[in-house]
Amino acid sequence: MKKIIFGIIGGGWRAEFYLRIAKELPRQFAVSRIFLRDKKKARDMEQQWGVRTVSTFEEFVDLVDYSFAVLSVSWESNPPLIIHLSNLGIPVLAETPPAEDVEGLIQLNASVPRGALVEIAEQYLFQPMHAARIALTRSGKLGDISQVQISAAHGYHGISLIRHYLGIGYEDATISGKRFVSPLIQWPNRQGLPQSEEQENSVQDLITFQFGDVLAVFDFTGDQYFSWIRKNRILVRGDRGEIMNEEVSYLEDYQTPVYNEFRRVDTGHNGNLEGYYHRGIQLGGEWLYQNPFILGRLSDDEIAIATCLYKMGQYVAGEGTSFYSLAEASQDHYLSLLMKEAVETGQTISSVRQPWASE
Repeated sequence: MKKIIFGIIGGGWRAEFYLRIAKELPRQFAVSRIFLRDKKKARDMEQQWGVRTVSTFEEFVDLVDYSFAVLSVSWESNPPLIIHLSNLGIPVLAETPPAEDVEGLIQLNASVPRGALVEIAEQYLFQPMHAARIALTRSGKLGDISQVQISAAHGYHGISLIRHYLGIGYEDATISGKRFVSPLIQWPNRQGLPQSEEQENSVQDLITFQFGDVLAVFDFTGDQYFSWIRKNRILVRGDRGEIMNEEVSYLEDYQTPVYNEFRRVDTGHNGNLEGYYHRGIQLGGEWLYQNPFILGRLSDDEIAIATCLYKMGQYVAGEGTSFYSLAEASQDHYLSLLMKEAVETGQTISSVRQPWASE
């Protein structure tokens, strides 16, 4: 594949994911420049990553030596940058969410020029195990999917997984929820390992979504991202079978149940000398997912973000299609805002069709 060259606006924790991917996969990705106003942070980033930084927006867009711009900025900074870059004809891959609230989402969708290439870097559906499960739900083996229970990601990330597992678009939902607080021994965080044993509060949100006769259950605590003892859970039910985490059961015919498990294939274990990387996910000897970035030592989340970069490069080059549009991202964040409202008010809330749903 032709090398994909992109620029970055922003220099926070999330931006470093893109830099690590480019460093691990130099034949596939490169960062041409990063726009950072903080000059000290810019110098540090140049030394750490060997990339060029610029300190003004004008410098960033003066010479467009990249296929698209990655926005890794705050929620409030996302909309004006998406609009400005789009009006300049520069394709955008923006971090989630695209805007902070419903009013901002509506205004953003109305302000982006028609035909502008704007995608949102929602990576969860491209993580290997999620991608494999979604592929199985679309194979027909499980029949018609009627229920999904997701305990794997917060807010709009969880909503995105719900929609993709159920195979739905902009259908309206009835939403109700509760919040629970329970004690949990301190877990690792972005800064590293815990330094002592301390007990903290774990906040759990439990929400139901009813899309007509289809049910979704969102169940998540923020601790799950880092905690060693709070695990993710996935249940997908169809009329011919179901997925429970990594176990699969389905009917070959009405008298023949089949039981199987997703098998993760990683190299570099024991005496294997291929190198240490993830190869893919199998089910009964069939590849449901194959990692296209096998030369890089990437985490599953980094593989998923690299997939967003690859799909954006293909889309911009006219060799691919939209993979997670501004409209999709707006719908997922809209539902996550309603979910938050349902939890905080204790009321049952119904979504209504928004302007972006017609795109």
